[in-house]
Amino acid sequence: MWSEVGQRAALHEMKPRSALERRRAQGNRKRDVTREDPGPVCPWGSTEAPMQRAPAVPASRCLAEELSEAMLRLDMGLESEYACEIFSSLLKPPHHRFRGSDMPRAITGEMRALVIDWLVQVHEYLHLADDTLYLGTYLMNSYMTASRVRASYLQLLGAACLFLACKVEEAACPEPVQLCFMMEDAFSPKELLRMERKVLACLKFELYYANPIHLLRLLAEVGHCSLEVQYLAVYFLELSLMEADCLAFEPAQVSLATLCLAQRVLQEAGHRHLGAFQEGVLKVPSLSESELSAVFSPLARAALRGPRAALQATFLKYAQPQKLCISTSPAIAASGYLRSFLGSPEP
Repeated sequence: MWSEVGQRAALHEMKPRSALERRRAQGNRKRDVTREDPGPVCPWGSTEAPMQRAPAVPASRCLAEELSEAMLRLDMGLESEYACEIFSSLLKPPHHRFRGSDMPRAITGEMRALVIDWLVQVHEYLHLADDTLYLGTYLMNSYMTASRVRASYLQLLGAACLFLACKVEEAACPEPVQLCFMMEDAFSPKELLRMERKVLACLKFELYYANPIHLLRLLAEVGHCSLEVQYLAVYFLELSLMEADCLAFEPAQVSLATLCLAQRVLQEAGHRHLGAFQEGVLKVPSLSESELSAVFSPLARAALRGPRAALQATFLKYAQPQKLCISTSPAIAASGYLRSFLGSPEP
């Protein structure tokens, strides 16, 4: 039999130790713990082993931090945690690809440009968001790729696609009667809604795409571009909607090209404090400089056409003081760099 002292000692060993005693016991143990800070993860980041510490901050991490800070400045604080994922999604090609060769036989590039010019006027009259115009144009292009369209119904298709884009992007949609009035009552509200159902059925309700205006705004903020550069780039981007030659390029490619071209034109005119976008664009590994320069030619033609163009809705829209009268900027007409894409020698 145990003695009384032995029993007390045994019971003391069987008692659970307090939290303080456990911490003291753990502190006496010698442990070698190496912690790794994974940092922000980008889908296009470095391919190093996960446990290796790089001697310097990789470029992808720098870009991730710049994207996150840019989104904070754009009042997108809640989304800044997913800056890398959002940026990667904006670089992806659209689900529905549309090229000039995909144009229906009954539709010409001039007819399509005429409808888009009308959409720009309706878009400005209704004070819609910029995102709505680009989404509506994308839906119209996608429908023409997958289905046949008569020339007499092309305006109805444009109105239906803009109506769908309003439902996606706007807080309040225009009434079908209002859109029909802007078509001079050539079509009834019932025909407009019928065309809307056709578009939804043809596209299988896939209405999302990487809107190029989103990427342009984000990269302009990353590059700390001036207001002149931003407005000129947006003007070039909107001109690309009517150019059939720009249909062969991806939206991200056009967005990056418009920013590069805008900065080059204003830099040539002697503007200062334009930002550092051309240096930052080299961090984007998915597009090369040659791919961006391929977009310059149709953009240069559209920009130099200016007031002499047959369709002037975009030109007049950006000639307003609210948009810095950027379409009438002397830098465009005097740009030898733009004229070089037309075959004219630079002065």
